[in-house]
Amino acid sequence: MKKILVTGTAGFIGSFLARKLCQSGCEVVGLDTITDYYDVDLKKDRLSKIAEADGFQNLELDISDRGAMEKLFSDHSFDAVVNLAAQPGVRYSLINPASYIDTNIVGFANLLEGCRHSGVKHFVYASSSSVYGANTHQPYSEHDNVNHPVSLYAASKKSNELMAHSYSHLFGLPCTGLRFFTVYGPWGRPDMAPMLFARAILAGEPINVFNNGHMERDFTFVDDIVEGVARVIQKPAEPDFDWKSDTPDPATSYCPYRVYNIGNNKKERLLYFIQLLEENLGRKADKNFLPMQPGDVQATYANVDDLIRDFDYKPDTPLDVGVKRFVEWYLEYYKK
Repeated sequence: MKKILVTGTAGFIGSFLARKLCQSGCEVVGLDTITDYYDVDLKKDRLSKIAEADGFQNLELDISDRGAMEKLFSDHSFDAVVNLAAQPGVRYSLINPASYIDTNIVGFANLLEGCRHSGVKHFVYASSSSVYGANTHQPYSEHDNVNHPVSLYAASKKSNELMAHSYSHLFGLPCTGLRFFTVYGPWGRPDMAPMLFARAILAGEPINVFNNGHMERDFTFVDDIVEGVARVIQKPAEPDFDWKSDTPDPATSYCPYRVYNIGNNKKERLLYFIQLLEENLGRKADKNFLPMQPGDVQATYANVDDLIRDFDYKPDTPLDVGVKRFVEWYLEYYKK
């Protein structure tokens, strides 16, 4: 897998992945529309970090533009495609659902079509822990049912998994979906809790803590996510010849299709995460306790047995180490 298309390269995870792939000797074509959903300058600064690597070029294209995607796959021959472009955010999906349909559904279909017609050897895409929705059986396993999403964002990610399976079945396209769990770290999204909390704590403003603080998350450091993705790219999904149609396994298939969790395999209290922020920032947070938000879940917790078995890999960055690295970056980048 030497020539790889990575979508969402101005994004949090995409920027890290593109840089890692270039450093490993891959040629990377990046795609990003650099939307103003959040700070455009942050996105441009991420891209400038990748530009330092050899073998990288970035194209400002919209994956929901069918004509542009057809031309892209006509102009290039990719060994693998990694889709990290998406309209993110559970709460924003309550406000602007159309953007999730355009990018997460239409854009995803355009990428599948491009892969189908150009002989791509492996299509890897970001799913999300949010697909587990109303399922409360933990730790979350890829072999569990995920038919009850509680947000449109989650539904769009579940739709991606179904669409990928259909292309794997119909056209033999190897597809691997990766369910990320609460990714955090340097260069993170400003609409996510670490950045929101850090900014508010330093400004002496209250932070909103939902479900009255009774929240738990499987916090996963961005470097661990990227290492997992990089390993998966190089090992295309294969059929599971033990798959049974009378007891269908959601994580595998008779066609070259797989789904994996990538998480730290440890749920931590949100209040502990806030405590670590306070310790590293040297300031206490003024907490505004609120009820649970629509579309949210109380806890996430990843079973990563399949990831360990198939890729000999398990994310392992301790939360205190990851938060320290995040805060060091935040203070340097924003010169607080």
